[in-house]
Amino acid sequence: MINRKFGIPQWDVSEIGYGMWGMGEWTEEDDLLSVKALDLAVERGVNFFDTAWAYGHGHSEKLLGELLKRHPDKKLYAATKIPAKNFKWPAKPEYTLEESYPNDHIIEYTEKSLKNLGVEQIDLLQFHTWDDSWSHQEEWRRAVEDLKASGKIAAMGISVNRWEPENGIEALQTGMFESVQVIYNIFDQAPEDKLFSLCEDLNIGVIARVPFDEGTLTGNITKDTVFPEDSWSASYFVPENLLASAERADRLRPLVPTEMTMAEMALRFITMNRTVSTVIPGMRKERNVLMNTAVSDGKGLSEELYQQIKEHRWDRKPTSWSQ
Repeated sequence: MINRKFGIPQWDVSEIGYGMWGMGEWTEEDDLLSVKALDLAVERGVNFFDTAWAYGHGHSEKLLGELLKRHPDKKLYAATKIPAKNFKWPAKPEYTLEESYPNDHIIEYTEKSLKNLGVEQIDLLQFHTWDDSWSHQEEWRRAVEDLKASGKIAAMGISVNRWEPENGIEALQTGMFESVQVIYNIFDQAPEDKLFSLCEDLNIGVIARVPFDEGTLTGNITKDTVFPEDSWSASYFVPENLLASAERADRLRPLVPTEMTMAEMALRFITMNRTVSTVIPGMRKERNVLMNTAVSDGKGLSEELYQQIKEHRWDRKPTSWSQ
């Protein structure tokens, strides 16, 4: 596993991290699979794990806490997120800071996460939603300063809205944050426009999420794919989005080298960008861990293929179904 430097803290983090969203609502039997996958990831060199209180009301955090206890001899970085007080995703301009992240709410959920993780200090705490209209308000700043001063968190970050990579630039310019989590993949290349250069200038750690575009870039989703009615995927891949996404994936298929899967190509595309500190695919099963961690071999993609893939950028606007 290749490590990269993570922003101002200069942590050595695995370039393939672990996104734990999918481990929030599972059954006890599924948790056993999660434990095996998480332990295998550590064995394969993964040391950055991203979770959130909202992933199963703390369930995913508890799984990460148990992982930390099972591997006391290794430095594993635990990143989690505070939900907005109104529990609405994404943040919208009309949501006030008081509705979203008042001081007492920030402190309360930090304490919940500390307890779930079983640690005295959280490596990276993040606001799970963000709107830049809050950037220059004092209340959240005081809360963050107090949490750092008390040693309850080592670093603070923001997770920015889908398809709005610049709705966080003002926040990063305040100097209060050490990281930003943003959607970045073959289709979603917009963070390269302004966000990444700012992160380089300010030495902000970049966490790339949704590397497979919610599954489209695994190559397994077609226009005929049917999702369970009560699943999140069904609400996201409405007909309009499913057809457009499947068409985009079909255009990419001819570029996939014979020795690769589309998913591997998608991950390698992200590792080609040196501004990215770590990418956090979800890895529910051991086979996913083996496939994704194998990408960290320093080979990336050929420059010719990389430039061809760059042409598949897809700029989208947030909609009612995109969150």
